[in-house]
Amino acid sequence: AEARFVSSAKGKGLFATKNIRKGETIFVERPVASSQFLWNALYNYRACDHCLRALETAEENARLLGKSLLLLPHPEQCSIRKDLHQQCPRCQVTYCSAECRQAALEQYHQVLCLGPSRDDPTHPLNKLQEAWRNMHYPPETSSIMLMARMVATVKQAKDKEWWIKAFSQFCNKTANEEEEIVHKLLGDKFKGQLELLRLLFTEALYDEYLSRWFTPEGFRSLFALVGTNGQGIGTSSLSQWVHACDALDLPMLQREELDAFIDQLYKDIEKESGEFLNCEGSGLYVLQSCCNHSCIPNAETSFPENNFLLHLTALEDIEAGEEICISYLDCCQRERSRHSRNKILRENYLFTCSCPKCLAQADDADVTSDEEEEGEGETDDAELEDEMTDV
Repeated sequence: AEARFVSSAKGKGLFATKNIRKGETIFVERPVASSQFLWNALYNYRACDHCLRALETAEENARLLGKSLLLLPHPEQCSIRKDLHQQCPRCQVTYCSAECRQAALEQYHQVLCLGPSRDDPTHPLNKLQEAWRNMHYPPETSSIMLMARMVATVKQAKDKEWWIKAFSQFCNKTANEEEEIVHKLLGDKFKGQLELLRLLFTEALYDEYLSRWFTPEGFRSLFALVGTNGQGIGTSSLSQWVHACDALDLPMLQREELDAFIDQLYKDIEKESGEFLNCEGSGLYVLQSCCNHSCIPNAETSFPENNFLLHLTALEDIEAGEEICISYLDCCQRERSRHSRNKILRENYLFTCSCPKCLAQADDADVTSDEEEEGEGETDDAELEDEMTDV
């Protein structure tokens, strides 16, 4: 192993056990649970119900994103194998392979299979999903179905305690008492919504063995666990096709034509679909969740295999004994002021950052970035909507 997990009074962290070169894969990890976002599925982004592999071809993906009559050059560079796809015979959810269908069935799908009730709005699971969609608008950053798969996994398991122990490795604090920070979705403003979710969650999934997860406090902890540890997963057959095209050995003129075609395609798609290019979901990764945050990270996560397998890659040379840090913020958020960055980190992850960048900016005025200042005058409803999309 190239990294080891360390736990101390300060919390947890991941440290290099040997020198790691820039660009090197530090580890590849499979999640203990994952799920596609409900809005993403509703918008017809077709993904394997288990591993989130994109199911449509690159051409179909481009058409979904607004290019309805498009024919892609080099279609043979698309890796989607429709001949391998399988459906659950009872509820018709689709998998990329027989292996994924079997893995889902063995881990959680027996509990969550809707069978002939898939389109019945009165089924408890459908009521839960509809309530979540009405509370948590796109872009989603967490999922009630990730919590449902955790419950279903324990319900199906022969060794229930093993799974409970696996899930208990994730931080599930609802508040940071030392700094008097409460997760923003667990404050007074959302009490009614959380209680409704808890009641629907209980109706759909209650299990005596897991009774503590269904209490108000246990449900809040489960919610905080998914909110603070859930890693976004993005897969795309179109981006896979682009990478494969980039690797083609073509004459210069053909290369220039293909590059120009791809550049124009992305510009056209951006007008139609904005940033919503991928099949998206979230997952819980034991090792990745041990990585602490830095506003100047030395590693980053990616999903180059077009499924839920997470690759952690070094962004710079990392020496043996050095801590491996990722960023919990996206590129745009990292460019904001220190005050703005820490506002996001406090509300979503319950800590104030003290990375080298934040320490260097410690004397900066507590000024909110322009993007947030523009939204200061929003109504409470709009603000509540925004915060529900920001878990």
